[in-house]
Amino acid sequence: MKRDDEFKEAFPAISEEMRSGKTQTHKIDGVRTMSEEEETQQTRFTPDVVDYLRRCDTISQAEEIVKYLLKQGEISNSEAKAIRSQLKTQGLRSFGEKKKAGHYMHHGLE
Repeated sequence: MKRDDEFKEAFPAISEEMRSGKTQTHKIDGVRTMSEEEETQQTRFTPDVVDYLRRCDTISQAEEIVKYLLKQGEISNSEAKAIRSQLKTQGLRSFGEKKKAGHYMHHGLE
């Protein structure tokens, strides 16, 4: 009985609809058999320098990321300089709050 009360309190409209027997139904006539192009593009998310920096715990880790991405040619010298300057003047969290393990599982691709 307690669960019924909790459900009624949390979902009053659904609870009333179920109790009254006046539920709505919708027939589904199709099934998707192939992925659509948009979904494929979403799964091809590639993190950028800010995504990597937001996973760092310390400024030294962030500097290591910047150095690596610069070496790999993923960021330019001017971008690296600007990032290092921001790290020095505004701190690591100026790039956003820390992204924890499982971030994209909980929040999706941003």
